[in-house]
Amino acid sequence: MNRSTIDMEDGGIYKVMLENMDVGVYFVDKSRQITFWNKGAETISGFSKEEVVGKFCHHDILSHVDEKGNKVCVVGCPLKDTTEDGIPRETVVYLHHKEGHRVRVKVKSFPLYIDNKLVGAGEVFEKLIGNEINKEFRDSCTDISCSIEELKILALYDKLTELPNRRYLESILESRFMEYKHLHLTFGILFMDIDNFRNFNNTYGHDMGDKVLKVVANTFISAIRKTDFVGRWGGEEFIGIFPMVSKIELEAIAEKIRVLTENSALREDDGGRYSITVSIGGTIINEKDDIESLIKRSDDKMYISKKMGKNRVTIE
Repeated sequence: MNRSTIDMEDGGIYKVMLENMDVGVYFVDKSRQITFWNKGAETISGFSKEEVVGKFCHHDILSHVDEKGNKVCVVGCPLKDTTEDGIPRETVVYLHHKEGHRVRVKVKSFPLYIDNKLVGAGEVFEKLIGNEINKEFRDSCTDISCSIEELKILALYDKLTELPNRRYLESILESRFMEYKHLHLTFGILFMDIDNFRNFNNTYGHDMGDKVLKVVANTFISAIRKTDFVGRWGGEEFIGIFPMVSKIELEAIAEKIRVLTENSALREDDGGRYSITVSIGGTIINEKDDIESLIKRSDDKMYISKKMGKNRVTIE
């Protein structure tokens, strides 16, 4: 068996390489206490080495869940299993970023041996790109360096959430509608509204409300496919556009978004933790639809979710 043996005190060049890798790398001992945390892990998770090393990975740090909301750190943790049997594992989970949103990552656990004795395990994790919606372009473009045409593109994005704004969403809906009329390419939409959003603003102030919007936006991006599109419709309302889906598939996507949002939460410096949920309504386009009727029907279904107790999905 090819066994992994890493001594971080005597590792020299290997330690430097691990510390500076873009992917996240961390080590735990048999009790799952974190002994090493590299820069890649800091970047992907938002947690610094000082905040993590010495703590236990299952104590409200990454708080991994799967797409159904099952708490992987409690049941079925690949890292825990590897510390016990020495067998490497690989899976996809959603970690809880320090800023509150969920991030889709691929994790690989591997055993750590010293003198042929199993002493712990390591994990490598990398962010899986969903639909980043031209984020790299927007991050690199400034008023000085961008052309007029590029600035026009920037005008199609919501400044706070960095998602497409209503104007951009309307243009995408028009394109999908024409594809449906001429090519019969079906699509579904989801109308998503943050529950109790006014309470965040009224109780904690608009700064807190802005943070909630960012958490939800980033969680949505992690939850959708590369072919999907999600943007801010206005206020606390968002619309997602999903090509070539059936009603069952649209419902599954909506439930995934709902669960991942439910498992996201704002963590404040004072130790406060604020839960977030969304109510979702959705529908598939049909031959009688225009864009207005499609949006109205999904909006109506969202309000049914609200009336049924919030944090629900209603699909027609």
